[in-house]
Amino acid sequence: MIFLKTLISFLRDREYRGLIFASFFVVVVGTIVYHFVEGWTWLDALYFSVITLTTIGYGDFSPQTEVGKAFTIVYIIIGVGLILAFINTVYLHFSKVNEKQKSK
Repeated sequence: MIFLKTLISFLRDREYRGLIFASFFVVVVGTIVYHFVEGWTWLDALYFSVITLTTIGYGDFSPQTEVGKAFTIVYIIIGVGLILAFINTVYLHFSKVNEKQKSK
């Protein structure tokens, strides 16, 4: 229950909306590019985008075209920092809300 309350308060905060939008935008752009450049299904392209940006990198998909490889280099440089900032911000927000709940 606390997770849901934290998530809702996170979404209501104007300060975090830009970060949410930017993170979502980067994942969507990656999904679109991989779908058209590599010819992957929408789900495979989304999967690869998320796996790449979270640095999990299972290795079950990899770009095969020159354009796909070049895009991936730029995508990682831009996207990993953004996604990690998003994850860190969510964690810090969750910790702050959790501390408030404990102090009550």
